[in-house]
Amino acid sequence: MSKQVTTKTFGKEVLEAEKAVLVDFWAPWCAPCRQMAPVLDNIARDMEGDLEVAKVNVDEEPDLAGRYGVQGIPTLLIFQGGKVIAQHVGAAPQRALQDALKRLLGVA
Repeated sequence: MSKQVTTKTFGKEVLEAEKAVLVDFWAPWCAPCRQMAPVLDNIARDMEGDLEVAKVNVDEEPDLAGRYGVQGIPTLLIFQGGKVIAQHVGAAPQRALQDALKRLLGVA
């Protein structure tokens, strides 16, 4: 499952994470964000061990969204070794997103 992160926990949970972390910048009023929630939960479950999934509520954490240039939501940023290695803006089908993540991370 995905976990909520805040400005206070972002460094430890995302930037210092051992594994790659997909961060979902979202808001509760955003319909495409709500559509992506079960997709991201499935990806978190299917890719457990290779990838963590974290969520940042942009309404509650505007500074984090601003720091990473989030202008549209949902925005998915993939972090590895404390750096953004990929980004996707907008909703995406689970299979396409999961296949792209596996290619990016070199996971079979």
